[in-house]
Amino acid sequence: MKIWESLEPVADRYDGFVLDLWGVVHDGRKPYAGVPECLREMRRRGKRVVFLTNAPRRSWFIANMLDGMGLERDLYDGIISSGEVTWRWLKDRTHPFFAALRGRRAFHIGPERDLSVVEDGAAEIVSSPEEADLLLNTGPDPERGPRSVEPYREDLRACFAAGLPMVCVNPDRAVMVAGERILCAGALADVYAEWGGSICEVGKPDPAVYGPVLEMLGVADRRRILCVGDTPHTDLRGAQAAGLDAFWALTGLTEDAHGSNPSPALLARVAEEEGAHPLGALRRLNW
Repeated sequence: MKIWESLEPVADRYDGFVLDLWGVVHDGRKPYAGVPECLREMRRRGKRVVFLTNAPRRSWFIANMLDGMGLERDLYDGIISSGEVTWRWLKDRTHPFFAALRGRRAFHIGPERDLSVVEDGAAEIVSSPEEADLLLNTGPDPERGPRSVEPYREDLRACFAAGLPMVCVNPDRAVMVAGERILCAGALADVYAEWGGSICEVGKPDPAVYGPVLEMLGVADRRRILCVGDTPHTDLRGAQAAGLDAFWALTGLTEDAHGSNPSPALLARVAEEEGAHPLGALRRLNW
């Protein structure tokens, strides 16, 4: 697999870019070196840029986070998150899984900061699984921590016993935050799946989440769109399912798993095991 040192040699093949956030644009605390300058050059050349993230919060919340990191809003055209898509599907019930839910009462596992996904009446948070129509899983909370699924098993078991379908608002199993690997909602969904629980994972690699992205991007020819992500299972397979070209960013989870200088042969093997076929790898998002 060819490893590109920067985006510049291939950028003019594309008019639109779909970029992952955690592990590509920033490390959970600050932008990676060279990213603001890369985005600025892309904008100078008239490129369209949309961020697509599996984060379990609405897009407005994530935009505020990026503001705090110093990423100006004129560097991108918009954000689509798993939280935003979940909020839409909870509201309009157009997705078959959501249409089949008994009601809007949700038992929540996750931090309070993720509750933007239920605002405007999208769902009502209740205090016990027995009162609920669904389990809203946005990931580990601060009290029980993001290191292990074990502190969550009791709540998960109670929800399973109550027959609650799970809405998993972040299909990622882990993410890197300031160099530390922490669990995401997908890790809790794996436990529920072991028991045979009903689960809808909202986000990449489901091609359904790319519809709002393409609408926001406004590039009619899919051959002129490039996705960049650090996770083969979600980012690369998601782009592939949506019929879009993809580059594998060697930052974030990939750097944690394979080091800062993985060989092309290793990357090719891992991609093959994941059933992903990126055009190549990108050392990091820079110009």
